[in-house]
Amino acid sequence: MNWQLEESELQQIAIIVLSLADKCRGDNLALLALLRQLEQLHREIRDGLFQESLPDNRQALYALLKDVETTGGWPYIERLRIQQLLANWQLEEDKGDNLSV
Repeated sequence: MNWQLEESELQQIAIIVLSLADKCRGDNLALLALLRQLEQLHREIRDGLFQESLPDNRQALYALLKDVETTGGWPYIERLRIQQLLANWQLEEDKGDNLSV
């Protein structure tokens, strides 16, 4: 079966996720939970359904790789590094110190 996601369906998913994120604005634990859920969904789709659907011949593999190359690369969920988190925290702390001088 060669079923394609409609662009509007993907937009609906994006709207829902961004709406949830907006509701969690300022609540770092809720936002972290949302990010963890998105990462888990990514992993489940990638390790299950996507791997099961990988091509079994050269022509299909070429078509998949060509699509990856021309439409934005491989999907990846980047994690915030602890060093980045600490650097942001240090910047905020330094700003606070400058205000009290």
